[in-house]
Amino acid sequence: MDNIQNDYQSALHVNDGIPQPAQVNPYLKKKPLKKAPQLTTSEYVDGIRAHDRTVLSKAITLIESNLPEHYAQAQEIIDACIPFSGHSVRIGITGVPGAGKSTFIECFGNHLIASGHRIAVLAVDPSSEISKGSILGDKTRMETLSVQPDAFIRPSPSAGSLGGVARKTRESIILCEAAGFDTILVETVGVGQSETAVHSMVDFFLLLTIAGAGDELQGIKRGIMEMANAIVVNKADGENRPRAELTRRQLANALQLFPNHNQTEWKTPVLTASALDGTSIPEIREMISDYIRRMKENGAFESRRIRQAEECLKSFIGEQLFHLFYTNPEVMAKWELLHQQLLKSKLSAYSAGNILMECYIQSLKKENYGR
Repeated sequence: MDNIQNDYQSALHVNDGIPQPAQVNPYLKKKPLKKAPQLTTSEYVDGIRAHDRTVLSKAITLIESNLPEHYAQAQEIIDACIPFSGHSVRIGITGVPGAGKSTFIECFGNHLIASGHRIAVLAVDPSSEISKGSILGDKTRMETLSVQPDAFIRPSPSAGSLGGVARKTRESIILCEAAGFDTILVETVGVGQSETAVHSMVDFFLLLTIAGAGDELQGIKRGIMEMANAIVVNKADGENRPRAELTRRQLANALQLFPNHNQTEWKTPVLTASALDGTSIPEIREMISDYIRRMKENGAFESRRIRQAEECLKSFIGEQLFHLFYTNPEVMAKWELLHQQLLKSKLSAYSAGNILMECYIQSLKKENYGR
């Protein structure tokens, strides 16, 4: 055994390791990383108005932040940008996963830019219920659109929001409009009837679907079809064209049973398109322009924006009450006890909720009396 260990040709011999090279920058660890200076509210607004996409991105990051120290400044930026907003056409695009939403948006966006428009894409990625993370890869799927100087693409995590719409999407729309983008495209996750969220913030709601995705009439819920201002059967190219046309006829027949949209007497059209080769993209753009023109002529456009503002107010109040309730110290102090009783089936969820609400109301009374 000793002879084997002393033999350098033996496979049992352990060679010395390779000496590690010196650190490239030995002072790197010694120098603390400097944080980028925080912009003032006026600098944010001036940058947004100057079409600075870097400042716009930072401003959207600020309003998406949940940190209390960012909230006040974010509201100041939004308030300062509101007078310069409201002049765009807002288009919501939804559809089942795999319908080609990102490819369609890239093709449609390039067509709009070629026609002289400036577009902003607010693409919402689904957040994992386990890790709470998102891939945020829409820019990589929109390779040609992302390099256009007249395009701005902002992927945001849905963060569990209804319909996959980011909680701050409405505020992001205001900032993009203040930055001079005249067309806002909101791409949603596409999860079913909860798409009411995006419908409440756009002027035109486009539903993308594809052929061969199962029963066409049952696979898409009636609620979405009633909200849609147009339905496009995407990927109508090559050998899939006949199947896409069949799907278009099926959907058009189904829509005959639905009432026209109020105020506009608009009958939802069903078209086939191919984002791969650009088929029907100009027709879709003209269709949307025709709808917006009708809406403005009969006053429905302005009334819809007013209703959306009211819904935004209600949503904001709901979020604020939710936050105040779950950050109330007295509520949180009683939460764990009631939670344990709930798990042991000693208390119903309704009774626990009533107790917590009463606790919250009493805490507010104490706070008011203490002033």
